[in-house]
Amino acid sequence: MKSMTYDFLIVGSGLFGCICARELTDLGYKCLVIESRNHIGGNCYTELKDNIHIHSYGPHIFHTDSDEVWNYINKFTSFTDFKLNVVANYKGEIFSLPFNMWTFSKVYGLTHPSDVDKFIKKTRIENPQNFVDYSINKVGLPVYEKLIKGYSKKQWGRDPVDIPVEIIKRLPVRFTYDNNYFNDRYQGIPSKGYTEIFKNMLEGIDYNLNTDYFTTNLPEHNKVIYTGPIDKFFDYKFGKLEYKSLKFEHTRLEKENFQGCAIMNYTDEETPWTRIVEHKHFAKDQSPVTWITKEYPTNTSKENFYPLNDSKNNEIYSKYKIEAEKHKNIFFGGRLAEYKYYDMDDTILSALNFIKTRFNYEK
Repeated sequence: MKSMTYDFLIVGSGLFGCICARELTDLGYKCLVIESRNHIGGNCYTELKDNIHIHSYGPHIFHTDSDEVWNYINKFTSFTDFKLNVVANYKGEIFSLPFNMWTFSKVYGLTHPSDVDKFIKKTRIENPQNFVDYSINKVGLPVYEKLIKGYSKKQWGRDPVDIPVEIIKRLPVRFTYDNNYFNDRYQGIPSKGYTEIFKNMLEGIDYNLNTDYFTTNLPEHNKVIYTGPIDKFFDYKFGKLEYKSLKFEHTRLEKENFQGCAIMNYTDEETPWTRIVEHKHFAKDQSPVTWITKEYPTNTSKENFYPLNDSKNNEIYSKYKIEAEKHKNIFFGGRLAEYKYYDMDDTILSALNFIKTRFNYEK
């Protein structure tokens, strides 16, 4: 470690941390970023193997409707145009996701949106109470049974009635023949992988890998921006916040094409993995081999992926938030510190707004 005093110690090299480091450095502050892993980029990290950019912690498709976000991220990378079309595999039957007329026509044998709407309303549940009720009201009972029930039970490791309803509310449903998973104007994959973004953001900024905030003897610093788990920061004094974690099984295959698409979800309960990702289909990487990743839900991974924002966990988080606000020189931001499910564009806006409001500047 360098024997100097930094204006900001930034804990975590994901999007929130790196954007803060970049913006504060450009404002004239001296920043040090520390990262507990052996690489920068957080869960967006990509690794190049056989000319294929592998999304090491699950697929990330950049999408936003915000001109501000799109213009900002393009300062650090160029994008390959990519529209996500997810394929669902239910016991060998293939369906289109998100839920749209291709899905409904195959399940219900109906080709007109009005007919599908009427069919779904026949099974509609008055005064929905839980994840199952809301799912059936959105897509109908048969689609729920084939494409939601088993997948959700695997993914969250609990009976679907106990899954927070906010999760199903996030899933898009369209009564059009449109397989594009997102509606955003700007969509794509970084042409040189996500890691390149973080390298460019941190150009000229000090950072240290394999450095734990809680156990490492750190250099002098005036302020901290903490992007790690907020419950860990306070030594779990109000309890441990729950997340759904994943285990990734990366495999190299001696063939050009394995499944013909970037993401295939396995929606039956019996298949142990939730999806298979074939990475070369994201940025149209050219290679005589292919890399796939099977994703397995787990409760044993030390990495936190999806916050379980039910009433119990949100109540615990609210206590940590009150504690965090008592600190004048320690700031908390990002997915883990705010216990929020953030898309990448949400994280970018959150970081930029944090800098603007806390440090009152206009660029």
